[in-house]
Amino acid sequence: MAELGKRNTLAILNESPHGLYLDGEELGDILLPNAYVPKGITPNQKLSVFVYLDSEDRIVATTETPLAEVDQFAALKVVEVNEKVGAFLDWGLSKDLLLPYREQKGRVRVGDTRVVRIYVDDASGRIVGSEKHARFISKYRATYKPQEQVDLIVIGETPLGYKAIINSAHIGLLYDNELSEPLTVGQSFKGYVNKVRPDGNIDLRRDPSGYTRVAPLADQILDAIQQNSGTLNLDDKSPPEAIRDAFDVSKKAFKQALGTLYKQRKIRFVPGGVQLTD
Repeated sequence: MAELGKRNTLAILNESPHGLYLDGEELGDILLPNAYVPKGITPNQKLSVFVYLDSEDRIVATTETPLAEVDQFAALKVVEVNEKVGAFLDWGLSKDLLLPYREQKGRVRVGDTRVVRIYVDDASGRIVGSEKHARFISKYRATYKPQEQVDLIVIGETPLGYKAIINSAHIGLLYDNELSEPLTVGQSFKGYVNKVRPDGNIDLRRDPSGYTRVAPLADQILDAIQQNSGTLNLDDKSPPEAIRDAFDVSKKAFKQALGTLYKQRKIRFVPGGVQLTD
């Protein structure tokens, strides 16, 4: 059966002046408007479409890809604030996502980035967003392993660091004293579990730790130098932001990897960067 708010693969039933009707099984026939019908469609073909509600709350399909689906967290930009119903967020579709007043935390302004959980409201049947994150967090104890890579979305700042959603299922903490640069609410990236505490709280890291971090990074840096005619315009004095943009690691990890390559006599330091040794 087709699922509302998610991507589905649906069979074509018939064609109409308005578009194609797809088999949504229990959801009924679902219209894919002409504007989204791919060229070269053949009979009996199945299409990958996203199913949602149009402005008149009718179930429709689109070949557009939203920034997130139902049951996922996402950082979305506010494009409109309506005094009666709430705020509207850009989630990558022609119809914006509603963030109702009852699901907001604090005043919402146009241009804000808000981290929301997308869900289908039982009362209205509509797809909406919510900033009440705790309601959607798993009630089961996390079973992550140390150094396990996870998807993170930053949802807030605390005196110790930053809270982040883990794999759309749990909340953990990134500590300030282990970060090489500040984070921003809504920022998403691959991070790592440091440990799950006895009380169930989860400690996170932006980057892997120890040798598991340095060895692969050293190989990555060496490969980048080789592909750039034997030079790299970054060194241990480069800004953390430039290092993060180039290798998506902290300056501390980058310096450790450079040190490893230097000890192995694979590179030498030159003004403004490093070079391969002869």
